[in-house]
Amino acid sequence: MGVNSVTLVGRAGRDPEVRYFESGSMVANLTIAVNRRSRDDEPDWFNLEIWGKQAQVAADYVKKGSLLGIIGSFKLDRWTDRNSGEERSKPVVRVDRLELLGSKRDSEAGSGGFAGGSPSDEEVPF
Repeated sequence: MGVNSVTLVGRAGRDPEVRYFESGSMVANLTIAVNRRSRDDEPDWFNLEIWGKQAQVAADYVKKGSLLGIIGSFKLDRWTDRNSGEERSKPVVRVDRLELLGSKRDSEAGSGGFAGGSPSDEEVPF
């Protein structure tokens, strides 16, 4: 028996990229930056893939800098590069549960998700 579970809390690195399919389904892709314990360390970056209703929530409410909590599973996307013919891969977290952790006031501030203007260095890892 194996366990494949990922839990992350961090800030969106960019606005979600949303794609719609003829079947009616949709997917949102974005990155999330997660700080390390030491303030001197660079944050870890993760690629997120969100499907269905939660993708719509991400499209409607997530902006660069939004504080997010996610629960999902790790997968490895594989493809063949069209130009070089080389096999490529990229780790992705498929999100099962998306939590918007910023306050409503933060999102209404219209300043990238931060009340009162620009975020401090403590608030954004990038």
